[in-house]
Amino acid sequence: MSQNKKKIHFAWWLLLGVALMAGLAKGGINGIGGLFLAPVTKDLGIGVGSLSLYFSISSIVTMIFLPIAGKIMAKYNIKVVLIIGIILQAGSFGLFGLMNSVWGWYILCIPMSIGAIFVCQMAAPVLINNWFKKHNGLAMGIMVASVGIFGAILQPMAGNLIASNGWRYTYFFLAILVLVIVIPTILLLIRWSPMSVGLQPLGNDEVKAEDQATHKVEAPKGVTAAIARKSSAFYSLFIFFFLITSIAAFGQYVAPFAISIGYDISFAGGAMGFYSIGILVGALSFGILSDKIGARNTAIFAMILGFIPFLILITVPTNPTMFRLALGVYGVVSASIGTLGPLLTTALFGNKEYSQIYSSAIIGLAVAGIIALPVYGYVAQLTGSYNSIPYAILVMLALNILLIINAFKGKKKIVEAGNWN
Repeated sequence: MSQNKKKIHFAWWLLLGVALMAGLAKGGINGIGGLFLAPVTKDLGIGVGSLSLYFSISSIVTMIFLPIAGKIMAKYNIKVVLIIGIILQAGSFGLFGLMNSVWGWYILCIPMSIGAIFVCQMAAPVLINNWFKKHNGLAMGIMVASVGIFGAILQPMAGNLIASNGWRYTYFFLAILVLVIVIPTILLLIRWSPMSVGLQPLGNDEVKAEDQATHKVEAPKGVTAAIARKSSAFYSLFIFFFLITSIAAFGQYVAPFAISIGYDISFAGGAMGFYSIGILVGALSFGILSDKIGARNTAIFAMILGFIPFLILITVPTNPTMFRLALGVYGVVSASIGTLGPLLTTALFGNKEYSQIYSSAIIGLAVAGIIALPVYGYVAQLTGSYNSIPYAILVMLALNILLIINAFKGKKKIVEAGNWN
């Protein structure tokens, strides 16, 4: 017994695997797409709005595929699903480097988005919920922090590579790097559930699989997906996902925004490193805060904090130091998607049918991609400026505070109706 207590619970090894996978796939591929907008559009002679439509197509694919993603993950071998996912995502990203027409991005973003659903969106929160009964907020924060860590390394690297070797080489390099690291990580460290290795989730006593029948395991509590989807709490959460994703989507345009006001691509890549460091700080802070003061209060604090970077971008965008500071704080706020999104879902609806509820709620994320990402691009293309966007984001931050408050009022109604069990 004493020896077992000294062993590191496999949940922490799984978290390491999830962190490497999410950090490289999300921080190294999804998070860097915006750096390519300016050089690609300049080289190929196309508008930023036209190229950014591939973000919208990606979001449409995500919205269509999300409802069945949770079922696929639960039905098929998780390692096979994730390996196919990373090959689709990173492989398609690398092939962007061969394209000479905007249609290449429109076509390749389809398999890239399907792969990213599993690797970047669904796998981490579902696996962490499976493995962590306690320290859930901390684990979620560490996972999102990994995106910031790898982004802080890879964003400046990508900016310098684009400047020195060109955007085509940079697409190839990042894709190969991610595949070489993530595939072995999935094979070695990813497991679907504690039962598969004879354990219970972290926070329960560890038992051998053959002895589990003699132990009483507490059943997950919460509401069913059918009840959740009819509640005001769900609709508030859905719109929250839409708005917070729209706010974070501006991150894809930070590089062209920086270039439009006189900075170069190397500065933009370095500044995006501050954004990634902010994601790291926010992920860890929000995870710890949510464990101490709850997801509701932490989410409200995050939205209030979000006013700072956009006020800076409105008032002193040409000051390099303030620009970097704004991106750092903006990264902190953007971390709330990966950290607070899953935690708010659990706080509002419990764990009874978490994956079904979460996969439905984050359709709001996909809808935001369909609308916000191309809108930002076309606003810049038509007006020649990104200056109006920070004002719109300030309004969205204020609306999100109201939505969080309303969501927890909706939860209270669910509990009072006797639907939480």
